[in-house]
Amino acid sequence: MRAVFVQFRCEPGKTYEVAEAIYDREVVSELFSTSGDFDLIAKVYIPEDEDVGRFLSEQLFDIPHISRTLTTMTFRAF
Repeated sequence: MRAVFVQFRCEPGKTYEVAEAIYDREVVSELFSTSGDFDLIAKVYIPEDEDVGRFLSEQLFDIPHISRTLTTMTFRAF
């Protein structure tokens, strides 16, 4: 499994609705509201044999009221 972090910018007034939809998909291990340019950040573990972009597109990015996402890949540091 590889961990990626996905930040979500939501349409105004829709952050809680988006957060509930993300949880309903049961694909994130952690989800937080944040300050700054994005409203939510999620930690997602993606199976090694899955394409990251396809996995995220099929599992999360079709949720209504998401206006932008930013995905940060992680790599083994040591």
